[in-house]
Amino acid sequence: MMLDRRANVLDTDVLVIGAGQAGLAAGYHLARNGGQFVIAEREGRAGASWLRRYESLTLFTPRRLDQLPGLSLKGDAGGYPTRGEFAAYLDAYAKAYHLPIRYGFPITKLERFDGGRFLASGPGPELISARAVIVATGGFQVPVVPALSSGLDRSVVQLTPETYWNPGSVAQGPVFVVGDGASGRDIAAELSLLHTVLLSGGRRRRLLPERIFGVSIWTWLAATGLLRAPAESLLGRKMREADPFPNRSRSDRHLLDRGVVRKARLIGVHGNRALFADGTSADVGAVIWCMGYRDEFGWLAIEDAKDTSGNVKHDKGHSPVAGLFYVGRPWQRNRGSGLVLGVGEDARLIVAAAMRL
Repeated sequence: MMLDRRANVLDTDVLVIGAGQAGLAAGYHLARNGGQFVIAEREGRAGASWLRRYESLTLFTPRRLDQLPGLSLKGDAGGYPTRGEFAAYLDAYAKAYHLPIRYGFPITKLERFDGGRFLASGPGPELISARAVIVATGGFQVPVVPALSSGLDRSVVQLTPETYWNPGSVAQGPVFVVGDGASGRDIAAELSLLHTVLLSGGRRRRLLPERIFGVSIWTWLAATGLLRAPAESLLGRKMREADPFPNRSRSDRHLLDRGVVRKARLIGVHGNRALFADGTSADVGAVIWCMGYRDEFGWLAIEDAKDTSGNVKHDKGHSPVAGLFYVGRPWQRNRGSGLVLGVGEDARLIVAAAMRL
């Protein structure tokens, strides 16, 4: 495309998209390297996406591992920060390093124009032109809601981890939680205080002990190098397949003790009734879909940046499109890449590559 020089264009060297932990880590390393850059953030503050999650959410890694480069996270080092605490930490991080963030600037389109530079459009007349772009929107963008959900009666309330708030926000009646990952188990456990709860999952889950000899399992994983095992290695592939997370009183036994009823895999719905793979069924008053997240890259309008399914293509954060990079992708390099504890190192490597262009 050709750039209309009459447009209101902000020229910079590097554009970072997203002011969550990945974008802020990239900003930290760009600032240390003396780079000219700007961070575009759709919300009005850094880390705002954490505040869209359910009220009781805590990170499942301890504070000592939930720190970005250069700034400690206050509190019990072995404890787990709440979503509000971590959002406040990210906001304070952005201010502490005076990172140049354009708030309220969602990227609606990213393309390339003649000369090889990138052009990002926002909701208003201003455009951002950059030599390189680091996409730091993370891997938890849009909650997955399956197509079969349309078969539920309108009277059945349907929520996700971003629209569910707390047990008191759900009307009385049986609640069906679909998905037994970390969020699904958290939500099922707290809902059981006020509701009859059904929990359905797919593959068998492997939960790790929260602590070994009084030390967080994540500390052991970091110390032994398991979190740094390359994604393509045999160990990395096995870890990715198992996708374990700490127990934290969320095992099947703990949930059973709370009164949570485990159900087989969901295969269909009809009206207010859920149908399961073992031939059983149950009436539900509300459904909370905790089936993970999908990417939303409809705004990325660059040839060769995505595959035929619309997924972004990258090798350890390097796009086949010269000058386009990613930080914060799950398993970008290893298990730590999708966690706060690994995003700082990934950002350092990506920033170094962007600065070499």
